[in-house]
Amino acid sequence: MEEAVGKIWHRLITRAAGGSHPAAAVSLKQVERTVGVMFRALGGDGGLRVAAATEDTHGARRSWLARIAGSGEKLARARIDDATLRLPPQIDAFPDPALNRELYLWLAALAAAHGELNHIATEAMSDDDTPAAPDAVTRELRRNQHATLHVLARWPGLASRYRRIVAATLAQRPDPNRMPAAEAAREHALRRALEQPGSVLELPTVPDQAPPSQPLLPWLACPQLQAPEPVRSASQGEDTGHAVAPSHPGEEESERRAHKAERVDTPEQKHGLLMFFRAESLLSVAEFIKVNRSEDDDPDPNAAAAAANLDQLSLTCDGERTASKIRFDLDLPSAAEDDVVLGAGIPLPEWDYRKKLLREDHVRLLEMAAAPDDPRAAPAPLPEHLRRTARRLHQQFALLQPGRRWIKGQVDGSELDVDAAVRSTTDRACGQQPSDLLWLTLEKRERDMACLALADLSLSTDTWVSSEARVIDVIRDSLLLFGEALTATGDRFALCGFSSVKRSNVRFHHLKGFDERFDDRVRGRVIGIKPGYYTRLGAAIRHATGLLDTQKVSRRVLLILSDGKPNDLDLYDGRYGIEDTRMAVIEARRRGVVPFCVTIDREGASYLPHLFGPNGFAVIRKPDELPARLPMFYAQLTR
Repeated sequence: MEEAVGKIWHRLITRAAGGSHPAAAVSLKQVERTVGVMFRALGGDGGLRVAAATEDTHGARRSWLARIAGSGEKLARARIDDATLRLPPQIDAFPDPALNRELYLWLAALAAAHGELNHIATEAMSDDDTPAAPDAVTRELRRNQHATLHVLARWPGLASRYRRIVAATLAQRPDPNRMPAAEAAREHALRRALEQPGSVLELPTVPDQAPPSQPLLPWLACPQLQAPEPVRSASQGEDTGHAVAPSHPGEEESERRAHKAERVDTPEQKHGLLMFFRAESLLSVAEFIKVNRSEDDDPDPNAAAAAANLDQLSLTCDGERTASKIRFDLDLPSAAEDDVVLGAGIPLPEWDYRKKLLREDHVRLLEMAAAPDDPRAAPAPLPEHLRRTARRLHQQFALLQPGRRWIKGQVDGSELDVDAAVRSTTDRACGQQPSDLLWLTLEKRERDMACLALADLSLSTDTWVSSEARVIDVIRDSLLLFGEALTATGDRFALCGFSSVKRSNVRFHHLKGFDERFDDRVRGRVIGIKPGYYTRLGAAIRHATGLLDTQKVSRRVLLILSDGKPNDLDLYDGRYGIEDTRMAVIEARRRGVVPFCVTIDREGASYLPHLFGPNGFAVIRKPDELPARLPMFYAQLTR
């Protein structure tokens, strides 16, 4: 009863406090694809990903009802950095859902303008008449006005949308007539900056004890305004080489949220002695305590909700190998780039998008092949559940085998081309030069091509796609059926897999070479593959391209099977890995290789066009369809 009454009271007081319209809310998940397309179409950086922004405490004045209800204290503001366009996870500021959706699209357009005017805005902020360098608030004020003017000048069709958003925003803002004089002057200046962009260069001075102004939703927060959290390097210790991944079938995120995070060092004590702590200190979930606990406990069903209520998450490397039960989108930069001396292996370059530089010999790749006495790679026949599909694919792909056919327009041959002879006689009768290409020859034209299928074998493939199969099982079946189909065509092909642990250890698994037969030995190697480690895709593509270069054929195809974005433990996570993979794809195309990516990542459409182009990838919505559809993609690429 007490809980039910509390929920009713919370709904009533929150509704009375106002400031939001839950019934008209629009989530980022609903418009993520549309926003991404608009951002890139208007000139935004194609390498940026669209993600949720964190909710930050703004400290502005709130009504007494809002303070009682505990609402309006935090606000998620849009912002853009070198790797991510972060937008509010949900917008419910206006009573009209269409207007909330338009605010998302306006923020995407404004973010595209921010990227284009980055250097111009910086110069404009520096070359002013103010005696001192502008502070963070003034920088945000000027940058957003410059970007707004640019959007309205370049895309006039957005002017009416902007006016509607401004009118609705001003109606929601505090009344200046109820504010102290200094704060009222600041509010009037902000309103004028919204209505007449470019008219306000700086805000009126307010007393130091005055609270900040209410944030403006149609503007982007400058990175300088985000309070930098202390980030310390976590103790690295021994690298376990294991990534975290969901461990239960069918586990999916219902809604993606961003969390502020910091890296902290592992406490020195190995065992937390509870008797040394006061009882009330044990109730704090924001403080890290190294307490011994079993790793086979049942997962807490409320773990995600508890994490969502924390202002900041603390991360440490404790060397444990327990898989995570919940997944986060952390607003945290990846670890700093290491400079360790690399060991043995094949040296490969890597593209550093920040420096616009191809770093030579920056990666080490290790070629791996199953040992003859390895029980995991023992010869094995095709699994029973794939045999029916394999027979059907074998019959279909047998039709692609080259046959004998008549070649027209030859100087000599075994048969006279009657049509060519008639045309030649007609040309001679009309006084034109007759053709001497009057013969037919019967020839057999071979399919002059080679294909390398490259499979992602990272630990993320250990996730479940159904109650009976994991991603690695789907990839295994795909490679087996792909081999059966290409055996029927007679094309030269190879099967490989890859994973990585930082730049010093990229593992490249040879499952079948171009000169090997697809027999039970190869099937045994494919059946024996296991997931592990991470996904340094750029290095794998470069090495696969080098293998294809050795094939003296007219067409070379690189078919990539993946389940997610490129990532690794070091700097490769995020934008760095995306840009390196894109450069590796460009290099492959310059060398005459046709790369094509097949992925089961449902979010693949948000980043794969930047990597492979609009026609260089395919997203499989139902992973269990991949084994049967993969050979069909090959047939379309090589027809």
